[in-house]
Amino acid sequence: MGRKRKKFHGTVEKIIKSPAPTEPEKAQIEIEGADHLYREIRVENVVADENGEQARLKPGAEVDVIVEAEPEATTKP
Repeated sequence: MGRKRKKFHGTVEKIIKSPAPTEPEKAQIEIEGADHLYREIRVENVVADENGEQARLKPGAEVDVIVEAEPEATTKP
């Protein structure tokens, strides 16, 4: 049996510049359908395609956030 997943739609609200050269730039993403207090996440601003070519997200970009889990880590609703 395959992994269980749910996809959420989101929008990149802003790009947060690194405060130090050793820390990565972050993308702040607002996730549609999440609870008000938990709708924003910050992730390293690096994405890659199937060939491994890297790019950065831009403010306003529409993105999908996917949550995946092994079947044994889930229960029936």
